[in-house]
Amino acid sequence: MKVTVKKKDNAVAVPISTAFIKLESAMKLANIVISGGSAKVEIQEGYVLVNGEVCTMRGKKLYPGDRFSYEGEEFVITDGAS
Repeated sequence: MKVTVKKKDNAVAVPISTAFIKLESAMKLANIVISGGSAKVEIQEGYVLVNGEVCTMRGKKLYPGDRFSYEGEEFVITDGAS
């Protein structure tokens, strides 16, 4: 017998009204850093995951559906225009 387990999505939505958002801007928008400078440091130190992988590119473009994690909390980029 095959059992399918659905994981509850506890990711915090980060709505954007543009086609994409840069990672450091998404972190500021989600209120997890106080400035772009602090976002830059956290990203370059490897503390941020994008779609499950460590990302050290602060200018990484995130599109609706992309996910990023910081300090154990997960965020998902959503289309805020809809």
